[in-house]
Amino acid sequence: MQPHLDLKSLQKKLGGAGYLADDRLALVSWLALELERPLLVEGPAGVGKTDLARALAEGLSRDLIRLQCYEGLDEAKALYEWDYAKQMLYTQLLREAVATQTAGAKSLAEAADLVAGADAAFFSRRFLVERPLLRALTSEKPVVMLIDEVDRADPEFEAFLLEVLAEGQVTIPELGTVRAKTAPLFVLTSNGTREMTDALRRRCLHAFVDYPPPSREQAILELRVPGLAKELAAQLAAFAQKVRAMDLRKAPSIAETIDWARALVVLGASALDRELARSTLDVILKHEDDRTKVEAKLATLVS
Repeated sequence: MQPHLDLKSLQKKLGGAGYLADDRLALVSWLALELERPLLVEGPAGVGKTDLARALAEGLSRDLIRLQCYEGLDEAKALYEWDYAKQMLYTQLLREAVATQTAGAKSLAEAADLVAGADAAFFSRRFLVERPLLRALTSEKPVVMLIDEVDRADPEFEAFLLEVLAEGQVTIPELGTVRAKTAPLFVLTSNGTREMTDALRRRCLHAFVDYPPPSREQAILELRVPGLAKELAAQLAAFAQKVRAMDLRKAPSIAETIDWARALVVLGASALDRELARSTLDVILKHEDDRTKVEAKLATLVS
């Protein structure tokens, strides 16, 4: 199969979308695209897993369809459901037609047999409400289908996903099998709150995304925050790495260091000192006890 674009082009498109993927992540993303295989992206919260799907959609000029997973998520919320209110409305509007159709019936059973054929009309696409997964399969153009935080969903939902990921199709009892019109790029993310099954892993290519080294995080900050001084970007990246090594309830994510950098640009800062760090710690630290720990170490954290 001829590639739609080469690896370097994809990496460049990701960069143009504000996402600096290292060579390993860019390669597995490209292979997922070329092989039409789902991509399972694992790693700590806040390292850019969800943003990868956004950047792929933007870089490939595709729509992004997102399914946020949670405990109790079922097919009705992920795939489709029937618009019962609309069905009832049509039933009321078609009362006369039903009455005419059953006028000659000699019993209730016979009347039921006469209208039984109408079931198919009331369970047709006219009354089908498409949810994210079905929208991805029926899209006329290829999309990026993000299944975010799949580890939060129940194992039963994970089992349901297998047909979608392996075959690019779903089975709707009333309609039959619905196959993808175009191949979606499925991107699944997991924060590791529970282990994914081997069955799911077999169907996906795999990528692990961790916090970047300071040099890469500095490059991310410079890319995402216009007007950020190079020295300040280097200080923030080094600070974030040291803080993440501490025993905190929640380590600052890359998105939070980006927010911090933007805040400092708004404040007109060109370098980080202890007082500036102390006064803006609330941007990157979301628990008071974490702030207390970091504040006590500012002398070693800010050079």
